[in-house]
Amino acid sequence: MAQIGIRDLLEAGVHFGHQTRRWNPKMRRFIYGERGGIYIIDLLKTQQLLDQAQDFASGVAHRGGTVLFVGTKKQARDAIAEVADAAGMPYVNNRWLGGLLTNFQTISQRIRRLHDLERYEAEGQLALLPTRERLAAQADLEKLRANLGGVKHMQRPPDAMFVVDLKTEAIAVREAQRLRIPIIGLVDTNCDPDGIEYVVPGNDDAIRSCAVITHAIGDIVREGSLVYHAQADAARREAEEQARREAEERVRREHELAAEAATTEEEVATVEGVAAQPGQMEVGPREVAAAAAAPQDRALQEAAEAEVLAQAGRQGPDASAAIRQAAERPIAPEQRDNVKGGSPDPAPPASDEFPDAGVRQDVVVDDVPGQETGSDARVDEPTPETQNTEDSTTA
Repeated sequence: MAQIGIRDLLEAGVHFGHQTRRWNPKMRRFIYGERGGIYIIDLLKTQQLLDQAQDFASGVAHRGGTVLFVGTKKQARDAIAEVADAAGMPYVNNRWLGGLLTNFQTISQRIRRLHDLERYEAEGQLALLPTRERLAAQADLEKLRANLGGVKHMQRPPDAMFVVDLKTEAIAVREAQRLRIPIIGLVDTNCDPDGIEYVVPGNDDAIRSCAVITHAIGDIVREGSLVYHAQADAARREAEEQARREAEERVRREHELAAEAATTEEEVATVEGVAAQPGQMEVGPREVAAAAAAPQDRALQEAAEAEVLAQAGRQGPDASAAIRQAAERPIAPEQRDNVKGGSPDPAPPASDEFPDAGVRQDVVVDDVPGQETGSDARVDEPTPETQNTEDSTTA
């Protein structure tokens, strides 16, 4: 916090008051004495009250509040503009427009007009207007800059107001009091301190005096504003970091859930594959029907073989007899319960009636659809004529 000592106040001439014939009796408690027809202000009280005003202004700035600097008299204009710009706060140093606080909505429209004219000037659109319109727009722009240039970035009524010379800024003081805005005032011996929350008694007619008090308040406001913005930036970065961590955690959980789901699907697929293996497959209605129809398929196959042998001109088993024999043949339990639905036990091989014959002539049967060849093919038995021919050949 910027500390202002007694020597600084004394060198700036803050202790000089008005003439004794132009004083306000309500300022009696802040007057040290009289010398040469001029009242002398008690600088000890000034320093004490200035510290209280600085504490209040610092609290407002640390909360992110706005302090409006007001000083339209010539002695305070430059100091007000310089300090307010350095602190980033609004200010009025040319003319107080009536209703700036109590009728802020209407003033906001003029502020928007100021922004529009400045944008037109920056884009070069004002130069494209006709001469008369261009001159009118430039004159309006200069007037708005002079009266509202310091408050063009103020979005709402301020949280506190610093005023130099209460008598000159009487309208501003009344508007602030109506809106219950705390006032920090540099009060001279000819002013009324009633209604001012933080009175700083001092000389409001000297440039140095106005500058030292204004800098004392403005510097503390600037420091508090910087601290507030630094904390806001840190909080924003922390919030962004927290959001980033939460997003990463959410993505990680989603990946874990997806991995667990994939693992579960693989386990289910493995179990289903094991259940679908031969020998472990459950018997269903389709398998039972296939097992029941197996003997009939075998009977049809034997009938087809007999018909082929008959067409070849050789003696073979009767087809109808083979069908009756297959139909009358009892079905073994293991064949009935055959889960694979395959054919029953293969037919026994044809017996050889002439085991001592030198050469056995097997009959080759052409492939028939649905008929197996090789060891399962049936062989025709030799006829008497065939036997006699073989005997003669052997002899």
